[in-house]
Amino acid sequence: MCGIAGFLNTDCSDSEATGQALLRAMADAIKHRGPDDHGIEFHPGSGIGLAHRRLSILDLSPNGRQPMWSTGKRFCISFNGEIYNFRELSAQLQQQGCSFRGHSDTEVLLSAIETWGLDLALQRISGMFAFAVWDSRERVLHLARDRIGEKPLYYGEVGGRVVFASELKSLRCVPGWHGTIERQSLDQLMRYGYIPSPASIYEGIYKLLPGSVISIPSARNRLSSALNPHPDTAGISPRRYWSAEAVVDSGVHDRCTRSDSAAIEQLDTMLRSVVRQQMVADVPLGAFLSGGIDSTLVVSCMQAESAKPIRTFTIGYHERGFNEAEFALAISRHLGTEHHELYVTPAQAMDVIPSLPAIYDEPFADSSQIPTLLVCQLARRHVTVSLSGDGGDELFAGYNRYLWSDSLGRRARWMPSGLRALMATGLRSVPPAAWDALQDRIRRWAPRLGKSIPPNLGGKLQKLAEGLRAGSSMEIYRGLVSGWRGASLVHGLEHDGQKQFDAVLAGRPEGWPFMDQAMFFDLMQYLPDDNLVKVDRASMSVGLETRVPLLDPRVMEFAAQLPMNMKVRSGKGKWILRQVLNRYVPRELTERPKMGFSVPVGQWLAGPLREWAEDLLATPHLESEGFFDAQRVASCWQEHLAGRHHQTQSLWTVLMFQAWKRELARNTVH
Repeated sequence: MCGIAGFLNTDCSDSEATGQALLRAMADAIKHRGPDDHGIEFHPGSGIGLAHRRLSILDLSPNGRQPMWSTGKRFCISFNGEIYNFRELSAQLQQQGCSFRGHSDTEVLLSAIETWGLDLALQRISGMFAFAVWDSRERVLHLARDRIGEKPLYYGEVGGRVVFASELKSLRCVPGWHGTIERQSLDQLMRYGYIPSPASIYEGIYKLLPGSVISIPSARNRLSSALNPHPDTAGISPRRYWSAEAVVDSGVHDRCTRSDSAAIEQLDTMLRSVVRQQMVADVPLGAFLSGGIDSTLVVSCMQAESAKPIRTFTIGYHERGFNEAEFALAISRHLGTEHHELYVTPAQAMDVIPSLPAIYDEPFADSSQIPTLLVCQLARRHVTVSLSGDGGDELFAGYNRYLWSDSLGRRARWMPSGLRALMATGLRSVPPAAWDALQDRIRRWAPRLGKSIPPNLGGKLQKLAEGLRAGSSMEIYRGLVSGWRGASLVHGLEHDGQKQFDAVLAGRPEGWPFMDQAMFFDLMQYLPDDNLVKVDRASMSVGLETRVPLLDPRVMEFAAQLPMNMKVRSGKGKWILRQVLNRYVPRELTERPKMGFSVPVGQWLAGPLREWAEDLLATPHLESEGFFDAQRVASCWQEHLAGRHHQTQSLWTVLMFQAWKRELARNTVH
């Protein structure tokens, strides 16, 4: 995994010295993504410049250096990611007469593009990637991103150049950069805690959508068309080479009819094959182990495929309701892994908060970014590559919110609206802290009963109260995944802020059941723009490559074809994953309420983080900056401090934007 950056100056006005200096600056801005090596390629006559920062994983020799030219000298590439089936592709290409200098996956990808063409190569490769490839014959710059969006790629026009990079840091180095904040994007950040693709926090800068490629010609008269981030629209726009919508739609309307035992066997065999393929590396390798279903299954498959103990990594907390480390340790002992754990104090966890704005580069407000960064720091002390269990919840119906929304929505259909409103008022009249205190007492007095109660009971009952006011499962679900609801918190915007949610679901065919719709929304938006961003930025900040076996195309297509009763059964999600896991780990080690990967940020905001938060949320600051309704933020803050309502999610989004803006101002070069 690496970092890429570059530009296409269609009027070819950059001198050799200017172009090279700009590429070096763009590469240096993301050197954390590739601390092992770097390279630039600039051609004044065509106006193309490619930069690369290398984290050496495969072929550590100079033969793996980038930017890299193809054997025929037609294509030059700057590549970030891993092609997992590169060995199979290499064998096919050699049969067609191709030869290779080294054994890197980048060289195989280049050969595939030169031999088969870009579109066919994209269809055949399996991996996580974002790359820029220059076609010197056709004088076209192609930017491409992997199927589900594991690797980031930003692009846009700055100062007359088309620019691109793994992170926004590189783009801010380009002369002519303005960095005007896009208020629609800011509204989405307040709603969801992240900015959905293809938008970015800046006007005119976009994220390339997963599963797509955009081709930008160098001819000046053709580039007069504007860059358009939406596929197959006017101007220079991306085109899809793979569609998650098509995969899910095909699965919904063509469910497999195999038996439970056959499906379990097929998934087990498939996961073993995928994990085996993703364990290929020329550097030390390990895995995150939270103790949950997904990470435990990935580690189980890894250990089954390894002749020596796999290295595993876990973060633990002393606070009740947030610690899964004890479960991870028991699983590690059963599987025989070489386990590493770190119990984090609040002070240690809070110490990383000041670094979050710089690491995440674009404002990002999923508070589980804190433990994600901590576990990446722990893993990097021992390995360079770590596998993770991300993707299982979205593909196999693992989130509790799917079941809550479905169940509550079905009951709401026969429950009078007045009764629902009365129940909601009753639940909200009890402060969340009181419910949490009750939960602690139950755990002490009746441990068996306490284990069946999900953590953060107060917050969940508060969300239940919100759901009771809604009228359908999808309306309930939309509320559960939203932070600031109702009118926009952002000045200058009057709409209700739900257009993005509706737009994601608008393309789905009629007749999809609720559960399929909710999972589809998360697959299309929450997974690539929250979960995968969270892991990518945290891991790359410390030079760690992460791989996600459950997002292999074979697994995604298999999951789409499963009937819902193979995902949800007996009131629990991920049924089929649990059955496969039972082959490796005793059921009693993994069957417990889902906890999630979180930290007690809400408690910290009212305690040791209060001074930091109050400084960022100060009403005079907010009013002078003009982005937010300062009085509404102040009211939310007071509700949280008084314990009347949990407002962690809403407050964290404002805090992360304010902290990001302050960090940006501190590091702006004048």
